[in-house]
Amino acid sequence: MEKKRGCRGEKIDFVPPACYNLNMAKVSYIDIDIGLQGLYFSGLKQTDRFFNSRVSLNRTILSRKNIKGLTARSLLPQIKTEWNFLEPAERIAWQAAGAEMGLTGYRAFVKDETLRIKAGLPGVVTPTLLHQSKVGNLHIEAPADRLKIVQLHPRSYWVSRPVSGKKGMRELVEVIEDFSLPLTISLNYSSNLVATAPDAYAKYFARIWSSYQGVDRYTDLEIPLDFVSDWKTDALGISEVIGHIVGYDLRIELHHLRGDLYFDNIKAIHSGQNWVRDTFCNDINQAFTKAFFQVPKHWVADVISEGADFESIYKDF
Repeated sequence: MEKKRGCRGEKIDFVPPACYNLNMAKVSYIDIDIGLQGLYFSGLKQTDRFFNSRVSLNRTILSRKNIKGLTARSLLPQIKTEWNFLEPAERIAWQAAGAEMGLTGYRAFVKDETLRIKAGLPGVVTPTLLHQSKVGNLHIEAPADRLKIVQLHPRSYWVSRPVSGKKGMRELVEVIEDFSLPLTISLNYSSNLVATAPDAYAKYFARIWSSYQGVDRYTDLEIPLDFVSDWKTDALGISEVIGHIVGYDLRIELHHLRGDLYFDNIKAIHSGQNWVRDTFCNDINQAFTKAFFQVPKHWVADVISEGADFESIYKDF
């Protein structure tokens, strides 16, 4: 077999595919005129902007074969049929539930039904204002009987947010959170917990850090959680603490307990808005990687051991 030259000049029996594109132009920056941007992005798209930036074909026009494959895999036809069978009162209930997440009633229904079908659950769920789609779950089994998760709220941190008008694209956004009182915390929750010791407790709380006469002080705003409860809402507020306010964090703690705690629509409101990250519990244990490595996890474990876990789940309540 005749020897050929590889990418580095070495003699090989074949030419690797990577060598075929040695003459391709490499571009680090493109400045597109405003009048040409629509035409440019109609046929091309930017992929992996951070580590291996490149331009690839934007397949806006699909072949008949691809269209047939998409429709065969899509759940939308089935979900649309189920939506059409709903009574007017049921659609109104979905509109109210969707408003809790900032969605229309139909989009909330599609989101819930997609998760429900993938979980292999039959029928249609009854919408409620107390929880929608996925919920946060703290689970403890033997040998563990303690679990505490924390959401840190420094003055400055990064979050990942969708780019408006760019489907699937996200960007880093720096958040400046100037904490001030009053603070109100709340959550919707359901629980099925069993105590393993007399001093057992479950609570959602904010720990407020202040400084008074050169001494650090910590004030806890605590919502005690029932060990066994159907879905309910609890809220609590605080308007002042001793000393100069420095900051706060949020915590959920199960102490000497085993079982499950479910929660959703969790809030910490100050300065006129809710500052909880992942307030709808889509992925409470989400980790960020690559260019988003500086984005903090929504919740981190402060106390955890074998038998304890926390995640977002879809459950047929």
